[in-house]
Amino acid sequence: MSKNKLGVNKIVHKMGLYGEYFKAIKEGKKTVEVRLYDENRRKIKVGDTIQFIRVPEQNETLKVQVKDLRKYNTFEEMYENIPFQDFACEGWSMKVMVEGTYEIYTPEQEKQWGTLAFTIKY
Repeated sequence: MSKNKLGVNKIVHKMGLYGEYFKAIKEGKKTVEVRLYDENRRKIKVGDTIQFIRVPEQNETLKVQVKDLRKYNTFEEMYENIPFQDFACEGWSMKVMVEGTYEIYTPEQEKQWGTLAFTIKY
């Protein structure tokens, strides 16, 4: 935790991010990140900083600011409400989006926690 100019604690959340998505954020193509709305993500607030660590290499980091948080019951519901281009997935089908997400998170985890989309600024 660090302090901002007003001396208020500012939280920095650390998260891993696969290389292709890391690169898309760095290039300004990806403005929305997707996660489960689990215990760690419930701590995220608008204005917080997220430090992404490129995985699996773990040789590069980037910091973004959280601009908006949107909660959904399912990834499909999320993808129906947010343009695919915001995820750097323009031209993908709904099926590919959902199946790709299920390679990272299971449907059981999705059902247990729900999902979170956060708009970020690099």
